[in-house]
Amino acid sequence: MGVMALRLLLDTDVLVDYLRDRDEAVAYLEARAESMLISAITVAELYAGVREGEERRRLAEFLAALEIIPVDAVIAQKGGLYRRDYGPSHGVGLADALIAATAELHQARLVTLNAIHFPMVEVEVPYAKP
Repeated sequence: MGVMALRLLLDTDVLVDYLRDRDEAVAYLEARAESMLISAITVAELYAGVREGEERRRLAEFLAALEIIPVDAVIAQKGGLYRRDYGPSHGVGLADALIAATAELHQARLVTLNAIHFPMVEVEVPYAKP
């Protein structure tokens, strides 16, 4: 049947740029053929910053097209260990540790603009921050 298609786990920053119609983010995401996943943590981060009305409606519509990965006990354990191991040395917060654990355990490449937050996994930085 061939090689399994690569999966991408999209970090919050790339999705915010996409939802704000930033050209680089739109071009990057629309050119991808891989499966796109997001962590339930990213859903929470997106809703924490959304404005009511059209922006919230557009966010809900966009998220409906993605596979949302819940934080289960295995991700929680791995994320906790990442936070323990990389928090003091790299300033990794719990949310980023859980997102990294999700990427690793779901065999997805993490797409982020903040590679420095994810020293524990391989990341793809799709374009430079503004």
